[in-house]
Amino acid sequence: MFLTEMFNKKTTMPDPQNALPGREAEIPTAARHFVNGHALKGPYPAGYKQVLFGMGCFWGAERMLWQIPGVHVTAAGYSGGFTRNPTYQETTTGLTGHTEVVLVVYDPAKVSFATLLKVFFEEHDPTQGMRQGNDIGTMYRSAIYVEDDAQLAEAITARDTFQAALAKAGHKGGITTEIERAGAFYFADADHQQYLAKNPTGYCGLRGTGVSCAI
Repeated sequence: MFLTEMFNKKTTMPDPQNALPGREAEIPTAARHFVNGHALKGPYPAGYKQVLFGMGCFWGAERMLWQIPGVHVTAAGYSGGFTRNPTYQETTTGLTGHTEVVLVVYDPAKVSFATLLKVFFEEHDPTQGMRQGNDIGTMYRSAIYVEDDAQLAEAITARDTFQAALAKAGHKGGITTEIERAGAFYFADADHQQYLAKNPTGYCGLRGTGVSCAI
């Protein structure tokens, strides 16, 4: 009974009133990207765009995303929930409402949003609800949090395109990805930034469906 209750708590979004309160002060993080040396929190070059991608554990997702040509900065963090400036330990309880996300700052003259969306949908399974594989909980749900209406429309179109591709391939799951305008983004602590560059043999839970997204 205890294990069942714990599982249900981690896979059910908390009410705002019951979420952990967090704190006013930001969690200290790295000043610069461990791989490319760019300022993690900016300022970013004029004309660059941003998006938040939730693909399960942010370690593997961030490594994949920083390798895309045209991506200026990636950062691990939390969004989509209620707790202010959460710690990693607080987020893993499922009581913050946040999902693990990767901030992607990119040059639209070098990489299109469509390219990023194609990578997003192909490199994880967006049909699993509050989990990715063996990683279970609200903090592992699939999400795209955008900065403007143009990105929002493009993300919805990409979702529908990929849903059709999944059905054609015989995949019966429905896409559960949250697609919304971005709210607050909270940087994870320095240890979690570019984690797999510092720990190359560390855990990576990314698993796609094997279906191509024809954007």
